Amino acid sequence: MKVILLQDVEGLGKKYEVKEVKNGHARNLLLPEKKARAATKEALKWLADQKGVIEKEVEEDLKKAQELASQLDGLEVGITVKVGDEGQLFESINSQKIVEKLKEMGFEVKKSQVKLESPIKETGEFAVSINLDHNLEAEVKVVISGEKSEEKIEE
Repeated sequence: MKVILLQDVEGLGKKYEVKEVKNGHARNLLLPEKKARAATKEALKWLADQKGVIEKEVEEDLKKAQELASQLDGLEVGITVKVGDEGQLFESINSQKIVEKLKEMGFEVKKSQVKLESPIKETGEFAVSINLDHNLEAEVKVVISGEKSEEKIEE
């Protein structure tokens, strides 16, 4: 059965694409959840009329992604964590912590967009890539600084 996707469906396709799917998948999942509509002659005509709107949406989305990439590129993200006496971090810095700090700074980035080989476990400066939509990429500098733990064990 041919359907027109009305939203992005993971593993199937993007919004407004015409896809061939199994009848059961369309009847039981896509159509009832309004994720797709049957690709009838009327629906295909509607899709052709939507092309202008679609192109405008894609253009605006690309412009937003380019703007975000230019704002993020070269940005310095400072994260302060508690460290022990020998300078070891009490917690590692992962993608989620970087996303939370960027959100505090006013940038909307998804955890999946932050490319971090492994969690950061020491203080210093680290270059972290952020893969944005439309194959755009920005590189931010994550600066990990430590603050000494105030806890002292008395004997």
